Amino acid sequence: MYILSSTTNASNFVTGVDKAFMIIMGISFVFLIGLTFTMLYFIYKYNRKKNPVATQIEGSTKLEIIWTVIPTLLVLVMFYYGWAGWVPMRNAPKDSFNIQVTGRMWNYTFQYENGKTTDTLFVPMNKAVKLKLISMDVIHGFYIPAFRIKEDVVPGREKSAWFIAQQEGLFELFCSEYCGLDHSYMYTYVKAMPEQKFNAWYVDTTKHVDAAVVDSPTANGKRIMKNIGCFACHTVDGNKLVGPSFKGIYGHKVTVTTGGNDREVTVDDEYIKKSIYDPNADIVKGYNKGLMQPYVGQLSEDDIKQITEYLKTLK
Repeated sequence: MYILSSTTNASNFVTGVDKAFMIIMGISFVFLIGLTFTMLYFIYKYNRKKNPVATQIEGSTKLEIIWTVIPTLLVLVMFYYGWAGWVPMRNAPKDSFNIQVTGRMWNYTFQYENGKTTDTLFVPMNKAVKLKLISMDVIHGFYIPAFRIKEDVVPGREKSAWFIAQQEGLFELFCSEYCGLDHSYMYTYVKAMPEQKFNAWYVDTTKHVDAAVVDSPTANGKRIMKNIGCFACHTVDGNKLVGPSFKGIYGHKVTVTTGGNDREVTVDDEYIKKSIYDPNADIVKGYNKGLMQPYVGQLSEDDIKQITEYLKTLK
């Protein structure tokens, strides 16, 4: 499926936002061109050769009223169209389909009311979708250009956004707020589907069954780590990134800083669990504190066991 970056009528907000943008840009260009030609005319008419002796030009009350009233009216026109495009974004319909969006350095995850969690935002067409926006660390910018949606995701504050997808397709989703080293990699997609197709995807539990019965804990562990964005900060090939590499880490000793003191610990099940639930308690020497946020409430102990099984394979 092709990526649709800025198609018309991709969402219910495109018309209002584009109209405000075009009106403001149009007025700005009129003033740019008008003022530029006026300036050139004044340079020509009042240059030193034509006016070797300075002359006093009396003020004009009429002119002052004109250049005060007209810009004021134009500003009010721009404000009206901007306000008209913005206000509907604040009030989501009561029957909206709810999805929780969690932003962290450096990925988004999407959790649905039936428990599904994805790293791509799946939405039904022609139905209001309300997004509860949560940040686990710093300020992120939730931005879907084709939908004309942009909302800051602020840690410690409840934020939300909503839209109605009106065109089927795959649309880009960015973080528009500089949020750290790998900000440019905080990038995913919105997949808008016909409601019937979306409903079939939404109620399909095949993947859950496969994960529990068919897949091994190792495969599940890798999938969990991918969904929560572990590989944005940690490598599996031994190279240093934001955090230590996962390669060969299990069973080996590492030097950590605990309460300002260095000590040596063995990477075992308990250490991995503590590193996920309380990542700032023991900081591996050579890395910075505060870059990883706790996953308490987001990952179960069973999830951590499967992650541990996957880490054991990275020799």
